[in-house]
Amino acid sequence: MEKFADILSYPHVYESFEFRDPELTRTENVKVKMAGLWHERQFENSNPIAVELACGRGEYTLDLAKRYPEKNFIGVDIKGARIWKGATIAMENKMKNVAFLRSRIEQIELFFKPGEVSEIWITFPDPFPKEGKENRRLTSPLFLEKYQTLLKKGAVVNLKTDSDLLYNYSLESVGNFPHARILQSNSNIYAGELPHPDLDILTYYEQQHLEEGRTIKYLKFGFDTLDP
Repeated sequence: MEKFADILSYPHVYESFEFRDPELTRTENVKVKMAGLWHERQFENSNPIAVELACGRGEYTLDLAKRYPEKNFIGVDIKGARIWKGATIAMENKMKNVAFLRSRIEQIELFFKPGEVSEIWITFPDPFPKEGKENRRLTSPLFLEKYQTLLKKGAVVNLKTDSDLLYNYSLESVGNFPHARILQSNSNIYAGELPHPDLDILTYYEQQHLEEGRTIKYLKFGFDTLDP
């Protein structure tokens, strides 16, 4: 309860309390619409916006923000207790290029205008292994359609996962999606030179996966679409 109370006081944390409601709650029940207004209302600059989906404790969001102060980063997750960790670190370190959004990712398109996002990171999401749950995977056609709309022309999606099932599913899903193109794929990123310089960021979950002997996979893809 203390963590949830903290989050409600943070000016860089936004929460969705009503499904399919485009308004977000910020700092003690102030309602705001942020689609198309993140630059103006949160970051106060025109720098590119990168979004981390299923951000958990926000390790990637925070480390990327430190590496690229010329960019803005938004971590998205439904678990408030997880977001609290990253949001607190950002607050304590006065990181102006970091924000967090507590929401179901299924409605991500409500909170960004078409073409507002410059890059997406998906780091160790739930692979939803049970039959019938495929549409909940963050690389299912349902989500690919959303990414295609949100991303600027030439922008990319980065997937990092330990799940063979999700990795193979993603290769097929992206490969079959109209106008999508796989730019890079690697079934074991630590077997050689890292395929992307920012893959060296270790999340809490990745450290556990590596200790268990799992291999880490990477997929980078984009869309052949015009700017909105």
